[in-house]
Amino acid sequence: MFENLEDILIKYEDLNAELASPDVTSDQNRFRKLMKEQSDLTPLVEAYTQYKKANQDIADSLEMLDEENDEEMRDMLKEELSSAKAKVAELEEKIKILLLPKDPNDDKNVIVEIRAGAGGDEAALFAAEIYRMYVRYAERQRWRVETMDVEEIGIGGMKYVSFMISGQGAYSRLKYESGVHRVQRVPETESGGRIHTSTITVAIMPEVEDFDVQIDMNLSLIHISEPTRLLSI
Repeated sequence: MFENLEDILIKYEDLNAELASPDVTSDQNRFRKLMKEQSDLTPLVEAYTQYKKANQDIADSLEMLDEENDEEMRDMLKEELSSAKAKVAELEEKIKILLLPKDPNDDKNVIVEIRAGAGGDEAALFAAEIYRMYVRYAERQRWRVETMDVEEIGIGGMKYVSFMISGQGAYSRLKYESGVHRVQRVPETESGGRIHTSTITVAIMPEVEDFDVQIDMNLSLIHISEPTRLLSI
């Protein structure tokens, strides 16, 4: 499975060398393309580099165990060996995931829609909390958040909110958030101390790319260049 990783490592090093070339830095289109390639390879290269180091740690610990007679030192080496083996197993799983075919939408910006469901005002408060959670997460990732539409209620809740998150890898990180989310708690407005169940729905959609529309009035057809198709009118 990992037989091609050395080739990827060499390619990554070649990209770094090419990015440092004055000829590349003066060509912005080429520079951006190479930066994108480098950015895509970085997580895999970092994981593989750590994987190689952990395997070397295993080999070193085994070698020292063969030569060491002091029981205290042997116990310490055994702990290091166990830790290195666990690290290798963890990195193997991480590399397997990184080697999976990439979703073509992963690098796109996302549009997030949150709607309050069952639970009335409590659901709207829950929706507002989830909205703030996504905004804080986006800020930590240094992504940009733009609120597109919102319907608020007087006590700080939101019946509906849609917003765009712009930044590298936004869709890949958030695409599995879609669905119904539920909370069970005692609302602040509940005087009897009863637990209420409230729900919201979250929709995660990749930003749609712009496309050109050309209308040929002689043929009475609309031609859409991306994706290419003809629609009769």
